[in-house]
Amino acid sequence: MPAPVRPLVMGVLNVTPDSFSDGGRYAATDAAVAHGLQLVADGADLVDIGGESTRPGATRPLVSEELDRVVPVIRELVAAGAVVSVDTMRAEVAAAAVAAGARLVNDVSGGLADPRVLDVVADSAATYVAMHWRAHADRMGDLAVYDEPGGVVAAVHRELSQRVEAVLAAGVPADRLVLDPGLGFAKRGEHDWELLRHLADVTVLGLPLLVGASRKSFLGRLLADEGGPRPVSGREVAGHALSVLVAGQGVWGVRVHDVRGTRDALAVWERLGMPRTTAPAPTVPGPDRP
Repeated sequence: MPAPVRPLVMGVLNVTPDSFSDGGRYAATDAAVAHGLQLVADGADLVDIGGESTRPGATRPLVSEELDRVVPVIRELVAAGAVVSVDTMRAEVAAAAVAAGARLVNDVSGGLADPRVLDVVADSAATYVAMHWRAHADRMGDLAVYDEPGGVVAAVHRELSQRVEAVLAAGVPADRLVLDPGLGFAKRGEHDWELLRHLADVTVLGLPLLVGASRKSFLGRLLADEGGPRPVSGREVAGHALSVLVAGQGVWGVRVHDVRGTRDALAVWERLGMPRTTAPAPTVPGPDRP
């Protein structure tokens, strides 16, 4: 049997002073560009550049700050041949990023924080990722309640369905739309695990899924010892295992910090030709995906 097509690997590049896993390491443009190029060398299909931390309790930067953080990095990485995604909830940043060469807009709010983002995407050739989201970082923990019938899976499906309707109504075609269940956003650990068990029930209209589990706190709690949750630096192997498992569920992509380790794990999965649920592939302008 032919080897399955692996998910796209999206490498995380936080150009922020306060992200939960590597805040400040790549805040300078030169450092960010160098790391982005290393992600590409390690096998990233996309480099996802974010200038706003969305960790629990994070304070939002000014629009001008976010623009200053991401646009120069996007320009330089695009000039070097990288396929770039921008991680933003703001229309101004999305528009500037697309103008600078970004080919995907990764909006953790799914258009709820700034509905004008949908117009920006509709007027461009960019692919759009709409994540399940309920509130900004300073209050999302208060909304991690899923008491309705069907629990978190039914709620995420229903709320993503509403976002899909809004995205399509704005003029973004379905073949440029990806969904994200939003692990860790207004969710407790048990919610994250339940969503991962039932990814096929989360998606809407058979749309492809991006899964972003890398280094998140539910993995730290899984690996906890007497000293408490496993630190961020010790969560990578669990993340690689999860990338392989969701690959078998047919996800379109995985968003990760350790690109090389993820590609190594997926190479083993591909070589074995493990079964994979087929998922549609949206258009991502740029070099052909592997």
